[in-house]
Amino acid sequence: MIENLGPDVLAHGAQLREVYTEAFSGPPWGEDPTETARWWERATADVRRPGFRAVVARGERVDGFGFAWTTAAPFPRDRAYRRVLDLLGEDGVARHLVGALEVDELAVRPSAQGTGLGRRLLAELVGERPAWLLTARKAVDTVAFYDRVGWRRAPALPGQEENPVIVFLSPQD
Repeated sequence: MIENLGPDVLAHGAQLREVYTEAFSGPPWGEDPTETARWWERATADVRRPGFRAVVARGERVDGFGFAWTTAAPFPRDRAYRRVLDLLGEDGVARHLVGALEVDELAVRPSAQGTGLGRRLLAELVGERPAWLLTARKAVDTVAFYDRVGWRRAPALPGQEENPVIVFLSPQD
């Protein structure tokens, strides 16, 4: 069952951290417990962002989740936003990202990957809204997933072919 939640998603904290750790500790991410703790600290602040929404797939345990919010204007410059700005430029960011739903996190336990859960979580999280997300270029399987589910790569500026991130736009953009 997929539940739509808001800030009350934090009530599932222990299981969300467990899913995050399982999803991102292996290749290509290689995140350690310190990075999981930093993610959780950010997540507890992110629930206060305008337009925050969350989806959680729960059965006997949480098997996956997604977080999103409305991208602010002016476009932020912290976190990975600087790389996005380098990749797309001010015009591309204004045209495609500002005001759209920003998918910040989509995580599925490895044991639930390949079942369609990621696709269902993403569809429930985004609905019919224009949305975007970024992922690491080195995450070949993740990039292939977004290609398969119909998201398209945002047009990059010339010279940005080696930018370590790829921005994907939802089919609704």
